[in-house]
Amino acid sequence: MAKDIDDKLLDKLADLSRLKFEGEDKVAIKADLERMLRFMDKLKEVDTENVKPLIYMTNEPLTLRKDVVLEQVSQKAALKNAPSSDSDYFKVLKVLDKKK
Repeated sequence: MAKDIDDKLLDKLADLSRLKFEGEDKVAIKADLERMLRFMDKLKEVDTENVKPLIYMTNEPLTLRKDVVLEQVSQKAALKNAPSSDSDYFKVLKVLDKKK
């Protein structure tokens, strides 16, 4: 049986995923996670002893399309709605620290 989702675990998952749940949203996401865990428990009951692993969803060959530019956006237009830019580039917050 899957572990129940308590507030402490939900808060940890929210922190790791950089999300915030409060009130009814917290109750709803908790119920969704518990439903997913129950589904995974149900899948464990299925006998897969003689079932070959599925590698591809179809036996059809993979057909690639040509990479064709359909509509171009100028650099100026692309930067027009950016929250922050520096003449030629989007400016974003630093997300990684260099480790020595």
